[in-house]
Amino acid sequence: MTAPRPADPPSEDLSRLAVLHGVATSYSPSPDRSVAASATAVTLTLAALGVDASTPGAIRAALAARERELGIRLLPPTVVGWSGSPPAALAALPEGTRLRIDTEQGESRTEADGLPPGVHRLTATTPDGRTATSHLIVAPPRLPAPAGRSHGLLVQLYSLLSRRSWGMGDLGDLAELAGWAGRSLGAGFVQVNPLHAAVPGAPTDPSPYRPSSRRFPDPVHLRIEDIPEAAYVDDPERLRTLLERAGRLREAVLHKGALIDRDAVWELKREALELLGEVPLGPGRRAAYCDFLAEQGQALEDHATWCALAEVHGSDWHRWPTGLRDPRSAETTQARNGLMDRVDFWSRLAWLTDTQLTAAQRAGTEAGMPVGIVHDLAVGVHPGGADAWAQQEHFAAGMSVGAPPDAFNARGQDWGLPPWRPDRLAASGYAPFRDLLRALFRYAGALRIDHVMGLFRLWWVPQGHPPTEGTYVRYDAEAMLAVLVLEASRAGALVIGEDLGTVEPGVREALRERGVLGTSVLWFERDWDGDGRPLSPDGWRADCLATATTHDLPSTAARLTGEHVELRDSLGLLTRPLEEERAEAAADAGEWLSLLSRLGLLHGTGGGGDTSSEEAQIQAVHRFLLRTPARMVGVWLPDGVGDRRPQNLPGTWDQYPNWRLPIADAQGRPVTLEDLAASPRLHALMEVLREGGA
Repeated sequence: MTAPRPADPPSEDLSRLAVLHGVATSYSPSPDRSVAASATAVTLTLAALGVDASTPGAIRAALAARERELGIRLLPPTVVGWSGSPPAALAALPEGTRLRIDTEQGESRTEADGLPPGVHRLTATTPDGRTATSHLIVAPPRLPAPAGRSHGLLVQLYSLLSRRSWGMGDLGDLAELAGWAGRSLGAGFVQVNPLHAAVPGAPTDPSPYRPSSRRFPDPVHLRIEDIPEAAYVDDPERLRTLLERAGRLREAVLHKGALIDRDAVWELKREALELLGEVPLGPGRRAAYCDFLAEQGQALEDHATWCALAEVHGSDWHRWPTGLRDPRSAETTQARNGLMDRVDFWSRLAWLTDTQLTAAQRAGTEAGMPVGIVHDLAVGVHPGGADAWAQQEHFAAGMSVGAPPDAFNARGQDWGLPPWRPDRLAASGYAPFRDLLRALFRYAGALRIDHVMGLFRLWWVPQGHPPTEGTYVRYDAEAMLAVLVLEASRAGALVIGEDLGTVEPGVREALRERGVLGTSVLWFERDWDGDGRPLSPDGWRADCLATATTHDLPSTAARLTGEHVELRDSLGLLTRPLEEERAEAAADAGEWLSLLSRLGLLHGTGGGGDTSSEEAQIQAVHRFLLRTPARMVGVWLPDGVGDRRPQNLPGTWDQYPNWRLPIADAQGRPVTLEDLAASPRLHALMEVLREGGA
């Protein structure tokens, strides 16, 4: 792939201005190539950061202003310190500068040594009377390593139906899975897809990676029967009717070939939740709800207000009446007051979902899991959703996150997610990021961060332009990592970074230094600097979660049989002749199977000697993962029953039922949670991991 070189590279002044604001003027799709960003991309990106670079005169003025600002600045908006070492930024202060540090704990200090972890307020006064204030983030130097090796399950929660589900997997199912996997399989964790609040309105985008809010969870995951008020509804017959309708939804998915219909599930659950909302909370429940409201504060009020306004005006706040587009306007306050019953309804749903998420984590830890539930943090939010409305001053208007052209996608990618402005994050002491992490760590034993490279830089694409017309914008990675380590350490949680694909040099090393685990997927682990062959187990890194596949990749059975090639061919997604793709896939699988055989990892199943069976090969793949030093080993739950279908097929939209498939067996028959618990094939695979000492 050869990406076209932009015709209008930035001028020297524009390039200098861009660098001073963290905007890249070129990128490297491969170590031996550099591609210049276009002047248009750089100019529009600077405009999104509040910098006018539209004319040569404007560029010169902005450049002079930025250089003057940096020249007189005593401190950056946010200063980072790691416990045990003073913040590096303080060394640049003039000799004799007096410090005052108002700590998060309510103390006042005059020295930066020995500060407790937290987000403090730093004031510096120079001998000539100049004063500067800054946020001071102090974090432990690194997160502790996991206590021993653990193995666990990876699953898309919606796909995990039980005989009690309302047409898709829910938090009751998650609690059951965690309790069973911990006690019966010796599992240390269960990793799920993002459970963030989706943008309402039919049809809802089924992707869990484009949510309305990342801070608050989606009530579609609630188990209605587990809500205490369900026992006291005034119209129990109506609730029974809803249960019957939910049963028909479930049966359609499990026995009639229907896809998971999230909208239909939510329609029933919402009606049930309206019914439960009429039941007064008991004194203890009321006190717990009030505590939740107080803890979540303005953020919850904003989220619930957006949900209430969306019921009236639609789910894209850009199309609301002008006054309502500002969450702090008098019109919004007036509208909120008029919709207070709906604001309370949505606030209560956030609380109910939070309690069931907490219960699921408790079910895992009580079952002996050292980690429990691993939650997933999406890389961004929907531009029309609740977070983008409530925190719009922190988002870059007119920009979208994506990826530049590379060897796998010549057109680049636009994910349709507005990026955070690094300057506004720094000015706030990274408050939005801190609040987001704190909310997720309430019920997470570990957090997986999708596209963790985004803590360092993101590819910004101006709206109305193709992804090729984008550029990278740099974030203060040290500050982002300090916030991450601080909040994870407070919660006693692990952090796993999804660092697959093209990763900027130094990123993995920086993450490892702070105790953030990486992600290693078997099929990608080859000796790329040598002969390109599969990497032997001792060549793998230890600080990672090792798996055979993910939700975006073919199942292990499909990979071994080559069925993933046939699927892509049937959808017209191949860019090369079918026979060529088949041959490459067969050679890839063959090289891995050859290595597994040489290592003596291929055993017959069921006491037999047939090592060519698919089940034996999948077991061998996981024996291989156990041979690596990886601290965590994950099993894609559908692999346990021979599922052929990927949950998501990148590059498709309506050609493939992404995010709508239940877990199924090798014949494509849906498998319930109860079936999984009784599956000899799944038990045999998990026994491999138990015997391997994971």
